[in-house]
Amino acid sequence: MSLRIVFMGTPEFAVATLDALHKNGYNIMGVVTVPDKPAGRGYELQESAVKKYAKENGLKILQPEKLKSEEFLQEYKALAPDLNIVVAFRMLPEVVWSFPSLGTFNLHASLLPQYRGAAPINWAIINGETETGVTSFFIDREIDTGKIILNDKVAISPAMNAGELHDLLMKKGAELVLKTVKTIENREVSLIDQSQLVENQNTILKSAPKIFKHHCLIDIHKPIIDIQNLIRGMSPYPAAIAMVTDSSNAEIPVKIYSSRIDRFVNTEEPGVIATDGKTFLAIEHPEGRVYIEELQLPGKKRLSTPDYLRGSQLSTGNWRLKPL
Repeated sequence: MSLRIVFMGTPEFAVATLDALHKNGYNIMGVVTVPDKPAGRGYELQESAVKKYAKENGLKILQPEKLKSEEFLQEYKALAPDLNIVVAFRMLPEVVWSFPSLGTFNLHASLLPQYRGAAPINWAIINGETETGVTSFFIDREIDTGKIILNDKVAISPAMNAGELHDLLMKKGAELVLKTVKTIENREVSLIDQSQLVENQNTILKSAPKIFKHHCLIDIHKPIIDIQNLIRGMSPYPAAIAMVTDSSNAEIPVKIYSSRIDRFVNTEEPGVIATDGKTFLAIEHPEGRVYIEELQLPGKKRLSTPDYLRGSQLSTGNWRLKPL
């Protein structure tokens, strides 16, 4: 008899896993996702990516406001799941994650115990990691601390941004979930305790907290590689921000989506934005220059630097990076 699965998730990252389960013939009893939310200029109700997929494929959808509500719990328990699978969803109450006979496992976009938290993809790049991965683990009472079932590693190339890593891990994660379900079905699970892993490796843990605006700001006092990694790690969303002041001392938050660095001993004033007015914009830094390749000003479109400069009168020194 095939496992009765309830899937829980919200964004596009979760859709790849749901699609893999569905196409491989797993018995998905229901899909739990967030309620529709108003968005955009017209505040029209928007469905989550997971809901859209579930609708298109005729899967039962549950959208509880509260995961502890009696109405939701009755409907959820009526599905009689053997296993819950969670990908990019919210924290579950124990009454939900402990209900299935085979438990609840989560897919996390890092090699746990490293990068527990809401934004592991971004922080791995921001911190200059060259390797990350995906991990499946059984949920327990603490966030991202449950016993590890399986993991899979991926390399982070020097030019890779968060969006590219997201897409790679999305695919790897779907594959890992299929392996995890098969392992559970075959009763071949061999669990790894995260606390023992930390102790054995004598590891300092790096966290992956939710990203706020202050995390996005470029600090000219940081090493030039850290600035480059911040831009990569915040691209395409939410984007690194160069808070610049113009010639009238007005502050302009400039989003930077891609860049490259040129290392040399630079005697120019740090934080000045240099340009030839046609082909390049560069932030002066003591270790060289950060060349801005794609940017966006408030209320404007995202543009390549040459495209932006064609409609601008910018010259060297008009913009300066505001010290943090």
